[in-house]
Amino acid sequence: MAKTPVSPKRPSLQAVKKTIKIIAQLARDKKAEDIVVLDIRKLANFCDYFIICSGTSDRHVKAIADGVQDGLKEAGLSIGKIQGYREGKWVIVDSSDIVVHVFEKANREFYGLEYLWQGGKKVTWKE
Repeated sequence: MAKTPVSPKRPSLQAVKKTIKIIAQLARDKKAEDIVVLDIRKLANFCDYFIICSGTSDRHVKAIADGVQDGLKEAGLSIGKIQGYREGKWVIVDSSDIVVHVFEKANREFYGLEYLWQGGKKVTWKE
């Protein structure tokens, strides 16, 4: 008999919200601007939340992405793929249920993720 593949257990909503808060605070610690969290669970099947923020230059974008990656590792949380780091214009940090988008300001305006995903619900992450 063939074994049925076991899907990995998804983290609880409480755990995901804790991770959102950690990531947003890590970005804020690196002086990220205009941090927005979108709940896109009803719109997408590849992740549950987007965290979108801006940096003032390619170096700042990289510093924010580095801060998020390092902080997630220190917290023992998984990090998937990192994309766009070399250019530093739009860096994506994939943390499975949460995808972090770190933009240079002009690129954030150009790509307009908040507009494209306007059906998502904004989530408050601050205490």
